[in-house]
Amino acid sequence: MGWFIALAAIGIVAYAIWKWRKRMRERSQAAEERMMAFMAQARPAQSIAPAAAVPPDPSLPQQKLLLEAAGKAAEAGEPALAIQLYARLLARYPQTAFAEQARNAVEMQKLKLAAKR
Repeated sequence: MGWFIALAAIGIVAYAIWKWRKRMRERSQAAEERMMAFMAQARPAQSIAPAAAVPPDPSLPQQKLLLEAAGKAAEAGEPALAIQLYARLLARYPQTAFAEQARNAVEMQKLKLAAKR
């Protein structure tokens, strides 16, 4: 009977330790979740900003080269060549950031070309 009581006492102690460790893990996990929620509230701008950032356009150097070449052709007194280069820029990259500038330059070059004739 003494062995039975000793084994029961050891079982009760082991069960108590097991329950205590389980509660400690749950508390630790809850504390970690609270910390994550707090950090998310503390830095909302930093977590939103990188997601909203737009990656740079890889064709931007080619667009600039076409725009510069057309501008130099216009400065050299070649309105027809400048119009062709602006048209090529607009045909290849219709949504370019330089579209409005190119369209305005084409209108100016058309006026120069009409004045030459």
